[in-house]
Amino acid sequence: MPRLSDKSLLAIAAVVDVALHARGMPVAAKALAARHELPPRHLEPVLQALVHAGVLKGVRGPRGGYELARERRRITVAEVVRVVEAESDAALDGFPPIVRDIVQPAVAEAERAFEAALDAVTVEDLCRSAAQNTLRRGLPEGIDFTI
Repeated sequence: MPRLSDKSLLAIAAVVDVALHARGMPVAAKALAARHELPPRHLEPVLQALVHAGVLKGVRGPRGGYELARERRRITVAEVVRVVEAESDAALDGFPPIVRDIVQPAVAEAERAFEAALDAVTVEDLCRSAAQNTLRRGLPEGIDFTI
């Protein structure tokens, strides 16, 4: 069964958190890290990768932090995962032919299907789910997250 890495899950959570909490003001990395009970040093490289990829926008200054670089309906979960997961085209030279010729192509096909499923999920979808869930605690009622 395909499984996202902890780094991917953290990146997805960070983007959704920014989408939920950046209401006119950027979300500070320190506040984001505190909400997820993580040391900021674990979060910063992920946030910077998302900025470089154009998913998040970094805002400098004393009230700086992160905000979405685009509308949340235009950011997919698969895009976030692709940013933080280094595409490794590991050589299969050392593997037996059954792995290289049979197993790897089947696994690659399954991975493409999994990625296509993630492409169908947007940050907007996750924000709607969060709004219906207990993750919305601390957010003002009736807030409209549409950009």
